[in-house]
Amino acid sequence: MNINDILNHLPHRYPFLLIDRVTEYVPAESLVGLKNVTYNEPFFLGHFPQRPVMPGVLILEALAQATGLLAFRTMEQHAERESLYYLVGIDKARFKRPVEPGDQLILNAKLLREKRGIWLFDCAAYVDDRLVASADIMCTEQKIDL
Repeated sequence: MNINDILNHLPHRYPFLLIDRVTEYVPAESLVGLKNVTYNEPFFLGHFPQRPVMPGVLILEALAQATGLLAFRTMEQHAERESLYYLVGIDKARFKRPVEPGDQLILNAKLLREKRGIWLFDCAAYVDDRLVASADIMCTEQKIDL
């Protein structure tokens, strides 16, 4: 999936779209995406000026966006104005290494199960084949009032 496909499946936009490309996709099973981390990211201005580090919560958000792509592609749905894909839980979150400008963040999402509209994923983020973060992420799609 290129950026245009991603924009069709996720409602996120700059500066909060945290996936640049999808390199692998197996329906109802797994997705691998990537985020090119650059010094131009707005969060680097304050986190931290003396040594820029991507905030852990944004790494988790990038993983959650990967789960959204996997779920929407699996359901063959596009981002709709009338619904949002909400993060409803994170378990076992661990951070192993910092992510810095110039890194390419590889985002792995594996579907563990879907029950009553709640999707559970095993997620991991890597830089240069080294684990930087992992978590179990739960999400759901909800209709919204406009």
